[in-house]
Amino acid sequence: MTAAAPTIEPRELALLRLVAQRLAGPPAADAADAVRGLLCVQGQDLPGALTSVALRTRDRTLEGVRAALDSGAVVRSWPMRSTLHLVPAEDLAWLLELCGPRVLAGAATRRATLGITEADTERARGQAVTALSGGGRLGRAALLAAIGEAVDVSGQRGYHLLWYLAQTGTLCLGPMEGGEQAFVLLDEWVPSPRRPAREEALAELARRYLTGHGPASAADLARWAGLPLRDVRAGIAAVRDDLAAVEVGGRELLMAPDLPDRLAACRAEVSGAVVLLPGFDEMVLGYADRTCTVPAEFADRIVPGGNGVFRPTVVHGGRALGTWRWKGSGAKRVLTTEPFTAFPDEVAAAVPEVAAALP
Repeated sequence: MTAAAPTIEPRELALLRLVAQRLAGPPAADAADAVRGLLCVQGQDLPGALTSVALRTRDRTLEGVRAALDSGAVVRSWPMRSTLHLVPAEDLAWLLELCGPRVLAGAATRRATLGITEADTERARGQAVTALSGGGRLGRAALLAAIGEAVDVSGQRGYHLLWYLAQTGTLCLGPMEGGEQAFVLLDEWVPSPRRPAREEALAELARRYLTGHGPASAADLARWAGLPLRDVRAGIAAVRDDLAAVEVGGRELLMAPDLPDRLAACRAEVSGAVVLLPGFDEMVLGYADRTCTVPAEFADRIVPGGNGVFRPTVVHGGRALGTWRWKGSGAKRVLTTEPFTAFPDEVAAAVPEVAAALP
């Protein structure tokens, strides 16, 4: 018989997730290691994504994350849910193949609304390939100008075409050029992608999500990857024997087997840790049920009006206590906070020091 999973409280769940995500305990060796451990890092806000990754690394520098992009170790694209993510370069192709078809099927209506035909998308692809072949790198405006020589890119058409070409494996965002990421040809930038069979891909998705984000559920993974529960459950079944389980509120959650020991080794640090997270950090967005970190009664303070824009959070012991933002710039930049109620004295005292050390 399989032993019953131990029951833990939501606070313990939040602490375990902090350690799994390398926001506490031993950090990742570098940016590529940090991204590889999470598999995908939410990336629609590039400055915030760079900070999210840097917070998980040994050197905690934005330069280290930019170097991973410039070297091609990490790329940025739309691998899941039609949302920008940072992803290990070698994993992008199989994630697009696994998660892309569902997204592409849902986007057909959008293309029809924009008046984009299949002929338009293929002319756009041809223009992009011509402009970028041989190691070319172009920012968004320059690439749209090249595509615009053959296809109407006005309004939202241009963005959709870039997204479509990335979603179908022609483009990705790679090195930093003049403060923005440049588009490159995926086949040139990542010449040796991994392409596991579908069953193996589902198993790897489950294993890497649950070890990098766990404890988490099948529902959490389905929401995160944008895949049906039946696919997610098939992937989990293939790796279930390699994972450990806990129970929270009657739900079984899965994680790396050594995670409780890793938490035990740094419990004092984790329990008192004050972390300032960017707005779209995986600690908040990486789950369908995030209530152990974001109290339900304050969820609308993080996403005002439910508009999908997540505000940066002040987290203490794995639990969000308020939001924060920078006001001003340069030497006049000041951090302001909005507690949900009132910060404990030790949190209020720690915030300025933590802010000063932010990557």
